[in-house]
Amino acid sequence: MKCWLFGIVIESLLVAGITTEGERQDRPEVITKYGHLKGRLASVEGTDQLVKGFLGIPFAKPPTGPLRFSPPQPVEPWSHVRDSASYPPLCLQDLEWVDVSKKIMNATIPNLTVSEDCLYLNVFTPDTKAKLPVMVWIHGGSLVIGGASFYDGSALSAYGNVVVVVIQYRLGIPGFFSTGSQEARGNWGLLDQVAALQWVQENIESFGGDPNCVTIFGESAGGFSVGAQKVASAAGCETSSPAMLLCLRNKTEGELRSLNSKFVLEFHIIPAVIDGKFILKAPEELLAAKELNPVPYLIGVNNNEYGWLVYGSPMIENAPDILEGMDRERIAAAFQPVASVQNYPPEIIQMILDKYLEATEDRIELRSRFQKMMEDAIFVIPSLQTARYHRRSGAPVYFYEFQHRPTAFKDTKPDFVKADHADELGFVFGGPFLRSDSVILSEATENEKQFSRTIMKYWSNFARNGNPNGQGLVEWPSYGPNEEYLELNLEQRKSEKLRNSYVDFWLKTLPEKMKIIEGQKSHLEL
Repeated sequence: MKCWLFGIVIESLLVAGITTEGERQDRPEVITKYGHLKGRLASVEGTDQLVKGFLGIPFAKPPTGPLRFSPPQPVEPWSHVRDSASYPPLCLQDLEWVDVSKKIMNATIPNLTVSEDCLYLNVFTPDTKAKLPVMVWIHGGSLVIGGASFYDGSALSAYGNVVVVVIQYRLGIPGFFSTGSQEARGNWGLLDQVAALQWVQENIESFGGDPNCVTIFGESAGGFSVGAQKVASAAGCETSSPAMLLCLRNKTEGELRSLNSKFVLEFHIIPAVIDGKFILKAPEELLAAKELNPVPYLIGVNNNEYGWLVYGSPMIENAPDILEGMDRERIAAAFQPVASVQNYPPEIIQMILDKYLEATEDRIELRSRFQKMMEDAIFVIPSLQTARYHRRSGAPVYFYEFQHRPTAFKDTKPDFVKADHADELGFVFGGPFLRSDSVILSEATENEKQFSRTIMKYWSNFARNGNPNGQGLVEWPSYGPNEEYLELNLEQRKSEKLRNSYVDFWLKTLPEKMKIIEGQKSHLEL
């Protein structure tokens, strides 16, 4: 059986917690390469299929002390029966952001702790003696927030008849600090993800999973660059690479957490880097050169990615005033960080603003156009470009636009917000069917419950066959030359050429103008 790769180019923060209600007294056990585990058994609404959950399984040594800012090391075996019925701590992050996200998502989750000792994963399986497809979830959150314990895989496991693995990885400064030299190349969080996938290959058969049929599904996180010198200066460390690294390794966990929170507040994201070893080139260069694994790919966006969670929430300074609309000055200032990352000259910035804002001066209309501009720049166009690159590699690609605004968010998001950033995840993980003290979509309608079943069927079909289609489902066309995709709403339908005129603007008009500007600049320098 082939392995499938499955990506969702969307960031998110919260979905659901671990199922507790309906738990049975008999606790399942498994023996892995590293030791004996004792988990928990739980039920899911709407199905008789019980799910075995094994929580807080270590897949690497704690990345503390001399292992801080180092590649993950294999976990040490244990001789006792390890209790795997409890949440692991989150990797270091700002819990205030978690609380804000929880309110926006109308979610309730248990009080969680944070720790550098956080390289754990959770496994949900309907049958430890089977050989089922495996779906490995890598959470999003701009590489600064999130954790495995926010996502309960019980419903997806039960309804999809798959093994669901949810992993954690180092975030923020602990996960992505880099000196730009061999002392600390960076990308520790990405290396953690690789270590977790290696653990899956070695151990998933013990949980009823097929190591030869593993699907990776997750979310993207873009980035601003945070200089090592800024981190060192804020921490009171010397700026030479060896001294800087030693100083940061000697900081207490509390000091590192405080430093991390400061930089997250300022930059919102702390990104991966091109380190010359793990990431050799910029992702767009790798995709353009077809230096990728040609496996089936499923990717999509929501129709209001910049609706509220990313920009309108209280996490973003002064953002709530967008309820009254926006003016051109505010829009230009808000677009500047994106323009800076892309090194857009003033002429290009003005072209983009003119394309989206046109002649209107209405503040509400300007806000709507601003949101569309930002979601195109950050989410939609990169996703469509990625889909095109994968299609050219010869592998089947399936694209979607999620369009349903969950009723559960009627009191937490303004009426003008449609399908916001991360709104699809409660349906992917079967939120309406989780019996838990930690779940979103608790107010789901019957139509939304059916919609969640449909989404889980599409997703698990893709994991099983490399194709989301199946009996009783609206046909999902592959993303071919006509760029067909599926609109995911309470009723699904096929469409084509999403945002077509804007795709041409971003991928043809702007690059051509950039070449002209660069040519003129080179001529002047001569």
